[in-house]
Amino acid sequence: MTIVLLFVTVCFLAFSNGANDNFKGVASLFGSGAANYRVALTWATVTTLSGSICALFLAQTLLIKFSGKGLAPDGLIQSIPFITAVAAGAGMTVILATRLGFPVSTTHALLGALTGSTLLATGTIKLAALGTSFVLPLLLSPVIAVLLAIVVYTSFRQIRQRKAIGNLLCLCVENEPAVTASHFVENSGALVSGQNRSLSIDNQAACASRYAGVILGFELQRVMDALHFFSAGAVCFARGLNDTPKIAALLLLAPGLDLQSNIVLVALTMALGGLLNARSVAETMSHKITAISHGQGLSANLTTAVLVIFASKFGLPVSTTHVSVGALFGIGLTTKQANTRMIASILLSWLLTLPCAALCAAGAYALLRTYTGVN
Repeated sequence: MTIVLLFVTVCFLAFSNGANDNFKGVASLFGSGAANYRVALTWATVTTLSGSICALFLAQTLLIKFSGKGLAPDGLIQSIPFITAVAAGAGMTVILATRLGFPVSTTHALLGALTGSTLLATGTIKLAALGTSFVLPLLLSPVIAVLLAIVVYTSFRQIRQRKAIGNLLCLCVENEPAVTASHFVENSGALVSGQNRSLSIDNQAACASRYAGVILGFELQRVMDALHFFSAGAVCFARGLNDTPKIAALLLLAPGLDLQSNIVLVALTMALGGLLNARSVAETMSHKITAISHGQGLSANLTTAVLVIFASKFGLPVSTTHVSVGALFGIGLTTKQANTRMIASILLSWLLTLPCAALCAAGAYALLRTYTGVN
């Protein structure tokens, strides 16, 4: 019975994680109008699932770290009721935040749940391990994300200005070959006849160099769209890579499934949670933190992907939520369009995540300990 309960609570946590986190990587696509909600969600699901599967090969350190080693006594982390309580406490916290539309950190919730259950079971916690291995990366990651996003976006903006890629664009109207000539009304310049024409938008220097339907260079908007989609996918991939082993670690004690099966189970459940319950957090991330353009979204996504992949490789338990929100906020500070009231609300939800998860996990462990007779 306890094994079944462990599976249920871990799957519940994975579902909650997907609902709260899956859309965060593609929020800039939805927010900037580069993709509608359905397209963005589909892209998020595919790329997150890919990252989750790759966690099998690239994130072994996180798998060990979030089994509880170094934070709780070794004897305690071998207890199925203890691990079940951790999963339950973190899952309840994340799903509550999801229902309220707040993007919170599953990493933070797991940390709170581990702390609450350990305190109830032993009365103490290893503060040194808690600070250096967990709290410090969680606190520093959003600050680094804000600063790096400002640097990346400012650099891109300077390159754009130096290359004369401005927002002032011209509309080029070009006749296709072998088509009867068209004409304009002399005074208004309005396009009258309905013959076949080619329309394109570019900067004024490029328009001046065009002739007979031949366009020199690339279509900047298409390049930006492609890079934006790729960067959003990279963020989702990085999140799947970083979060999946944290949740799969909770199933290490369960018999009947090997490590590969645990990863696949968590990955599929996370994908399902995102598909069914991501809308509230999607609106917050896409429209309520800051207004973003394609280039700004690209800068935020690159910042998030680089930091999260780096952290996954070196076993640092950073929060994709903290990093992605920090990157968007950094862009908003640069453009002076940041919604500081919403950021304050999100920060408050982050502060409440740890004690909420700790209380939920402690309560769950108390019930399980009474029911199973574990001391």
